[in-house]
Amino acid sequence: MFTKYKEFITLGLMRVPSEIAIRSATEIFRAGGGILRTSAAVTAGIQYSTLYWMRDNGLLETLGRGLYRLADLPALSDQDLVTVSARVPEAVICLISALSFHHVGTQIPHRVSIALPPKAWEPQVDNPPLQVYRMSGDALARGVEMHVIDERQVKIFSVAKTVADCFKFRNKIGLDVALEALQEALRSRETTAAEIMEYAQVDRVTRIIRPYLEALH
Repeated sequence: MFTKYKEFITLGLMRVPSEIAIRSATEIFRAGGGILRTSAAVTAGIQYSTLYWMRDNGLLETLGRGLYRLADLPALSDQDLVTVSARVPEAVICLISALSFHHVGTQIPHRVSIALPPKAWEPQVDNPPLQVYRMSGDALARGVEMHVIDERQVKIFSVAKTVADCFKFRNKIGLDVALEALQEALRSRETTAAEIMEYAQVDRVTRIIRPYLEALH
């Protein structure tokens, strides 16, 4: 006989956490700001099996090795960009986070995407969660804009540079995201085809972007 007062119920060969266990784990995550490391979650009373079941069933998203975030948390805000800029001053806001800041496309960032040099230390920032991309040379130096958010200057890649970056990192963020960024950036007139091709050359993705640009004209 199944009972929700046990930590797990068994359905065939699959062990499923009880409603109480899931609700308790969710409350523990919310008390921790929505983000916890495995060690902190277990110390707070969440069993490993509950944690991994929540991860495998979409209730938690993995931010990094042993770092989890509630999947239903709202999208990150501009204030998160300020926080990251203050804690990682050498970082440049890029890709999904830059698209969101510029209001290009429909992607909702659940991590702050930042660009760092290849040999820079991995930032030890749990909240807000980060997604680090490595860039070097002109790919890191060109197309950087300074935007004032809450009286602090934040480095963010321009729309044209961000579109080119989306194609450069298409295998990580998805070609569909890159195509939407290209279409929406041109449709909204936030940039031009010439500007995008300028940065496509910097990112060495000219041959990849050109056919899509030609198809849009």
